[in-house]
Amino acid sequence: MDTHPVFTPQSEREAADLTRDRAEAGRPLAIIGGNTRSGFGNAVEADATLSSRGLSGIVSYNPAEMVMTVQAGTPVDEVKAALSDARQMMAFEPMDHRAIMGTVGEPTIGGVFAANVSGPRRFVAGAARDSLLGIRFINGRGEAIKAGGRVMKNVTGLDLVKLLAGSYGTLGFLTEVTFRVLPVPPAEATMVISGLEDETSTNAMAAAMATSLEVSGAAHLPESVKSLFLQGSLPEGAATVLRLEGLAASVEARLHKLKALLAAFGSIVSLEREESRALWREIRDVAPYAGNPSKPLWRLSIAPSQGHRLVAALRLDAGIDAFYDWQGGLVWMQMEADPEAQLLRGYIRSLGGGHATLLRASDDVRRSIPAFEPLNAVEVALSSRIKQKLDPAGIFNPGRMGI
Repeated sequence: MDTHPVFTPQSEREAADLTRDRAEAGRPLAIIGGNTRSGFGNAVEADATLSSRGLSGIVSYNPAEMVMTVQAGTPVDEVKAALSDARQMMAFEPMDHRAIMGTVGEPTIGGVFAANVSGPRRFVAGAARDSLLGIRFINGRGEAIKAGGRVMKNVTGLDLVKLLAGSYGTLGFLTEVTFRVLPVPPAEATMVISGLEDETSTNAMAAAMATSLEVSGAAHLPESVKSLFLQGSLPEGAATVLRLEGLAASVEARLHKLKALLAAFGSIVSLEREESRALWREIRDVAPYAGNPSKPLWRLSIAPSQGHRLVAALRLDAGIDAFYDWQGGLVWMQMEADPEAQLLRGYIRSLGGGHATLLRASDDVRRSIPAFEPLNAVEVALSSRIKQKLDPAGIFNPGRMGI
């Protein structure tokens, strides 16, 4: 029988007391929200789990201020519903990992910030951590800590805010987050250029981003994956897609200018609001690679000009499939067999550097290779000092980040 306990505190004080007891006993905790990203990172070495799901609810939200404070265990859908009522949104467009990870449950807002989850708009609107204004969390001593504030200019504790975002629960247990939101653009359209090779698409996206036309999404969907978007309704050939958002008249005018600028690249069509929104949700959630839990899946961050070179090099040595977001700077890559971590990371270094994160793989594979980009000696020393300061007993998600 599985006797692995799951603790779900109903208050910050309860979470602090429990953490203090575990730290004094030297007993580690696996940290989760909705557990929809189980399988992320390296395996955690803990015999109990601490969940934020009992800390749920919107603490404060004034749409006029465009700032929301929420308990960390609040479901993302609840946050989105409240924002939708006020025609506002999280500009960083957090993805839903359930389909590609094969998980169930409800993603939590604390999990979004703990993993710094950011979608297609990230390359112009910033990452999740860039919207995060303040946090409350429990450190590894069982102390409740507040960092940051409700306005961006308040930089008190800013370092802690940035450090906790993207730390995957290894530095503290988030109990509350305060973040900036933005109005939902009233209009949206996506321009589709058909038939471009990966390198040519990189040039087209670069040309679009060099303008003042405020492109808010730039992705390339090679022919191998294109039919898996919008139920196969995109035009024949690979699809290079560019999103415009804003007032209806502005979107129409900018779309006209963008089509004229890029006409020489190939055949162009446009998608209106609802079809455009559906496409970018599927890009955000990596729709082509859902339903293949046995195939390793990489999230690769590299200079936009180098993404296509990385994919071309790997295709010569391994069975892969890939598509591009963030103007080519984010590559989603599914491997047919072995994850080829050493080969892949070697190519990234040769192309100027970047990060390779293994999102999905079998348990055996996850035990054999680092899921996150290995740190150099200086980075290991710095990360270890930060960990020692915030979690001296090392009880939060030990092993998750490999240190």
